Amino acid sequence: MPSSKDPAHNPSAADPAWHDLDSRIAVAGHPVHAMLVAFPIAGVFATAFADVAYWWTSDPFWVRAALWASGGAFAMGCVAALSGLGEMVFVPGVRRRAAAWSHAVAAMVLIGIVGASWAWRLQEGQAAVLPWGLVLSWIGLAVVGIAGWHGGKLVFEHQVGTAMAPEDGTAAEPEPPASSMNGKSLS
Repeated sequence: MPSSKDPAHNPSAADPAWHDLDSRIAVAGHPVHAMLVAFPIAGVFATAFADVAYWWTSDPFWVRAALWASGGAFAMGCVAALSGLGEMVFVPGVRRRAAAWSHAVAAMVLIGIVGASWAWRLQEGQAAVLPWGLVLSWIGLAVVGIAGWHGGKLVFEHQVGTAMAPEDGTAAEPEPPASSMNGKSLS
């Protein structure tokens, strides 16, 4: 069976940009998007947990907890989305993959759901939780799963943002800086 890197199986694989997957939005070689996505994910889970806890206990503490969790999830989701957008714009191999577009669409839908949940909670307070706050929380959990699935495909199947060592086990050699452009010296 041909691999996805085989041009006979995947004509896009013949394009050198297909293989350009190194992160451009990184700190010390670590992709920023991968570092940031944990925060909105945690916020979505915390919001759902707080909503269920309020449903179970009727303790107003959980209403405030869900408000802060949904607000944090929205804010950090926007920051994570900006870093993801940077990767889509600056890494040609990323935007050539369907999983990247599926991940981006699911993430934007998630930000919309979390933003709506936060806005609803800001306006309605305790009345926002049952039933619509709880419904939005659970929809958010489902969309987190979809976005995470496609994000995981990008990392684990396509190795987006990972610097892979050669198969012989030696460390990957850093590329020397370009000393010429189109055969002309830069100095």
